[in-house]
Amino acid sequence: MVYGIGTDICDIRRIGASLERRGERFAQKILAAGELATWQQRSARWPQRGLRFLATRFAAKEAFSKAIGLGMHEPMMWRRCEVVTLPGGAPGVRLHGALAAWFEQRWLRALLSLSDEGDYAVAMCVVECRCACNSAKSVV
Repeated sequence: MVYGIGTDICDIRRIGASLERRGERFAQKILAAGELATWQQRSARWPQRGLRFLATRFAAKEAFSKAIGLGMHEPMMWRRCEVVTLPGGAPGVRLHGALAAWFEQRWLRALLSLSDEGDYAVAMCVVECRCACNSAKSVV
C-alpha cells in the first residue's frame, strides 16, 4: 500500500553555487558519512561528477522527505537519510538514528529513482507500507 510519493528537481548550478559559497561545509550538512567519502573521492578526480553526485543526493533526500510527509523536520534530517547503491545497482535508502526507528515503527519501505541530465538532477521516491494492518496516511 502506498504511504506517500515525493519528487524533487534540483538545478545543479544552484548546488554548485552553494558549494562555492559555503565550501565543503555544505556537503557535510547534506551527506551522511559514506556519501561524503564518495563525494570527496569523485570531486577530487572529476569535479563535475562530484557536483552531480551531491545534487542527486540533495534531490533524493528532498523527495524522500516529501514521501514520508515530514519535510525537513524531526526526525527527518539530511544526514539521517543516506542514499546507497543496492546489490543490483539501483539506488536505495539507508536510514540512521531516530529516523530509522520512526520508519521501522511504521513498517515502511522506500523505492527511489535518480537521474541527472544537463543542468538538472531529479529524484522520485515512493514509500510503501509493508504491512496490510497499517493504513496509509490520509490524503486530503
